Amino acid sequence: MSIAYTITTSEPVNQQIYRYLRRDIVTCAIRPGSLLSEKEVSARFNVSRQPVREAFIKLAEAGLVQVLPQRGTFVRKISARRVADGRFIREAVEVSVVRRAAQEIEPAALMALDHNIQLQKLAAERHDSQAFLSLDDEFHRLIAESINCALAWETVENIKAAMDRVRFLTLSEVSPPESLIEQHEEILAALKAHDADAAEAAMRRHLQEMIFSITPVAERNSEWFESP
Repeated sequence: MSIAYTITTSEPVNQQIYRYLRRDIVTCAIRPGSLLSEKEVSARFNVSRQPVREAFIKLAEAGLVQVLPQRGTFVRKISARRVADGRFIREAVEVSVVRRAAQEIEPAALMALDHNIQLQKLAAERHDSQAFLSLDDEFHRLIAESINCALAWETVENIKAAMDRVRFLTLSEVSPPESLIEQHEEILAALKAHDADAAEAAMRRHLQEMIFSITPVAERNSEWFESP
């Protein structure tokens, strides 16, 4: 199926399995349309079926898998509609967050964002897509945390699973990391200037990238997308 992961005692088993499977689905290590076997996943992680069943439920809630009676659990194909809806909600939340951050952000938070962008550049140089996407998420999370509103990022994270698969597929050609880093730098520059209007405009440009990237990705990977 994909590489092995280690289950630890640091957090509930079902959450670890959910996170690992989500990562494999988002990076298309487990391809859209694939059958997920409860038995095989429990053997892979050397756990009972109960935490696997709970992880499957959470994946279904995130829109990443579909349980079909008498047939099994399948990785959902990518829905252009869900991607568009998720992007719309994410933009509404993050624009509000970045406007407030432009007014309230402290020097320590700006330094953390600067450091994050430097790590993004290193990940891009290594062509490490998984690390880059993780750092991309961290950049947005740090902005939410800078205004003491971590819940805003948790809300975004819960609705962006469909977006994440498209993000991963676009990194090589359509939306290369270098372009996304430039957009992050524009957001950070506006935050440093405490310019709420510029921060909003930069965030909107950044998040609207998804609108233009999904069509070429769907054309190249049509078997991974739901029919219109």
